[in-house]
Amino acid sequence: MAIAIAVLLSLAVLVQPLAFAFAATEIPITLGIHQREQPLIAALPSKSAIKDADTLLRNALPIKNEQIRKIQSLLEAMPKQANLKRWRSLGSEIVKITNQTNKNKDKILASVPAVNKDAATQDLENLLDTLTPLREAIESQNRDGIKAEVENALSYVGKIEADMVAEFPFTVPAKYDNFPQLKGRALVELTTELGKLDIVVDGYSSPVNGGQFVDLVQQGFYDGLSFNRADDNYFLQAGDPPGDADGYVDPKTGEIRTVPLEIKIPTQDVPIYEFTLSDVGEALTLPVLPFSVFGTVAMARPPGQPNGASSQFFIYLFDSDLTPAGLNLIDGNFTVIGYVVEGDRILPNLKLGDKIVSMKVLSGAENLVQPKS
Repeated sequence: MAIAIAVLLSLAVLVQPLAFAFAATEIPITLGIHQREQPLIAALPSKSAIKDADTLLRNALPIKNEQIRKIQSLLEAMPKQANLKRWRSLGSEIVKITNQTNKNKDKILASVPAVNKDAATQDLENLLDTLTPLREAIESQNRDGIKAEVENALSYVGKIEADMVAEFPFTVPAKYDNFPQLKGRALVELTTELGKLDIVVDGYSSPVNGGQFVDLVQQGFYDGLSFNRADDNYFLQAGDPPGDADGYVDPKTGEIRTVPLEIKIPTQDVPIYEFTLSDVGEALTLPVLPFSVFGTVAMARPPGQPNGASSQFFIYLFDSDLTPAGLNLIDGNFTVIGYVVEGDRILPNLKLGDKIVSMKVLSGAENLVQPKS
């Protein structure tokens, strides 16, 4: 039995239930979204949605080092400036980045725990090394070269920022102690007959849902399952096991193991559990992990059951320009667990019935914490 994903693509926040749904083939379960009544707001986003998974994942890291964040911000702005041919501005920015990186080495490394200090020190030197070819690409007004060198530099920025995380930043509410929890990040490889996808699962933002997903990956639960729901323009869904159950049946209890809705917002250290953002008056708040990236991975759940997600997940395929983050009925209603970071080119070719050959954890398995009892 398939859990259907209902998606309303809207430029405004609407008060009525979801207007349409993709009906299940056997039993018509629709995943409708009902929002608490709020004023109708017709608006465009105040700034462009971030469409890059790596950028969102860097931003989601629980760190507070202003120096490295400033360098990150300056680098991320460069490709757009190159597209606009703002060569003089780019020339000034690369000088600023180089000077700030050299000047603030000690302040940057001060946020890195001792166990990661050597690695972060080397990554900081590698970052400085990347700035030379970036400057040369700017001087030659090579837009493609600028983009490539910026990505290279940001890869080291991301490594330094990840090294700054000393420990898991918050305590998950005790009522969820009986669930596997992802206390950090994991890289999952999803292999299909058409190729492979790499998914970064972000436990810093969704430790309970991320833990559920990674635990099932490690059990081999998804191996051999098919994409049981699909729409070329919206999503791919998988995780529906054979038989009557539409989720993972825990052998210890004989019941479907479900996890709560879990959404982290920037103003709170701990995710919001069991309620949609609309339910708690945060309908216009952008989650830390929004649906603005082609290849967003989220947990599917039945309608009216915020705590009903189990094993089924979906990969978002739509153009984020038409569903701006924070101004649609997807953000704040489903738990995003991460993003496809490699192999997204095969997503448009995957269809209903295509099989997941296997899924495995490539790194971060040590971050999965199993319940004590």
